[in-house]
Amino acid sequence: MRILSVVGARPQFVKLAPIASAMKGEAEHLIAHTGQHYDELMSDVFFRDLGIPAPDFNLEVGSGAHGRQTGTMLTGLEEVFGQVNPDWVLVYGDTNSTLAAALAAVKMHIPVAHLEAGLRSFNRRMPEEHNRVLTDHAADLLLAPTEVAMTHLASEGLADRSVLVGDVMTDVLFLTRSKGDYEPGPPTGLEPGAYYVGTIHRPDNTDDPGRLGAILTELSQLDKPVLLLAHPRLRACAEQHGIRLDAGALLPISPLAYPQLINAVQHSAGVVTDSGGLQKEAFLLRVPCTTVRPETEWVETVDLGWNVLVSEDLSQLRAAVTRPQPVPTAAAPYGSGQAAQRVVTALLQGARTGRRE
Repeated sequence: MRILSVVGARPQFVKLAPIASAMKGEAEHLIAHTGQHYDELMSDVFFRDLGIPAPDFNLEVGSGAHGRQTGTMLTGLEEVFGQVNPDWVLVYGDTNSTLAAALAAVKMHIPVAHLEAGLRSFNRRMPEEHNRVLTDHAADLLLAPTEVAMTHLASEGLADRSVLVGDVMTDVLFLTRSKGDYEPGPPTGLEPGAYYVGTIHRPDNTDDPGRLGAILTELSQLDKPVLLLAHPRLRACAEQHGIRLDAGALLPISPLAYPQLINAVQHSAGVVTDSGGLQKEAFLLRVPCTTVRPETEWVETVDLGWNVLVSEDLSQLRAAVTRPQPVPTAAAPYGSGQAAQRVVTALLQGARTGRRE
């Protein structure tokens, strides 16, 4: 069997690592990189540090408006699919790369499997929400990470295509933590527990100079240094709006390689972010998280008390970040670290249904 994974952004490279490992000896596995994230620190370094095979195809699409970027990917992926003739196209998450790959495969009658299916923010302002909903309804096999995701899929009439596999990012986090293949202690000489980790990159938080300035002002006044992992979007918007990233408690640095990110988070006093994946990684490491969004796809992190949402009233941000430690929990809503093998098993079993007619 020939399975083609299509990826294009940092979270997808992390998810790809355990999948690529689980594919060995089970199926022929090829990788197409759309180039949606093309900066070395957001792309190449993940393949190297996580031991992912080099992509068999790289479209080198780069950044751009949603329509232009997605259209360019569609053109390139149609050519790749025609050349490879895969039995499955496996797409990851909620990016433009995922939607483009799903659309191209559907038009060519190639079965599509969606990893991380069923997540919902119910915020239609987010392009990620459009991508994940459209992809779920186009895909043939929906690989859900949680029971909540399965419930969402069932409510949309997709239960018969859905399989609960767990969360593959849990697999790679547990493996990375067990290997300990990074320098001991926090980065930049900070003491354990004496700093926060911050990431802000979503358009709703970066594109409005008033909102971005308010977020950064709150973070700059925290009681501990904030290791601000400055995504290219954040740097560009801050420069455009004349907003300093190094004011007060803020310590801006480039995005970290995945092992170093996990190291930084697990030694921190807390995380403040608008990232989906980092919320979950903080929970898995049992580090308090504050999310600068009105909603989250990872509702379990909020329900269990390890994540607090702050959006409308940004004056509450500092209080949320410095809140008391959450109640300890042994809950494991994202699985035990065996999701990738379940994904491969589901793809192999699903192959018996054959191609679309």
